[in-house]
Amino acid sequence: MNIQIIGTNKSADTRKAQRFFSERGIKYHFKDLSDKKQLLTKGELNNITQIIPIEDLLDKESKEYTKRNMQFMVINYEEELLNNQLLFRIPIVRNGRKVTVGYQPEIWKEWILSEKNTK
Repeated sequence: MNIQIIGTNKSADTRKAQRFFSERGIKYHFKDLSDKKQLLTKGELNNITQIIPIEDLLDKESKEYTKRNMQFMVINYEEELLNNQLLFRIPIVRNGRKVTVGYQPEIWKEWILSEKNTK
């Protein structure tokens, strides 16, 4: 498995996702969106949006969304997400070409089972 967890250390759901994979002995790569050196690139965002619609990646309940009054704006989702990555709904968990948004342990269990069945 090639797991990548994208989120922030302040996010409870991101920490739960990290714990989920750690408890099962699955190594993962963590990308912290609050670290300016680890931001998502346009190419990575395009790979994610091939699976998840870009509108589903924007966290409309986040403090950042409310603070910027984005609920009253017509926005370019890609531009806003790339310019302010704290607007992402997190955690984003990638396993190769598979992607989930939010805390989705049932789907991750399916990934683990399918990985075991292919061995």
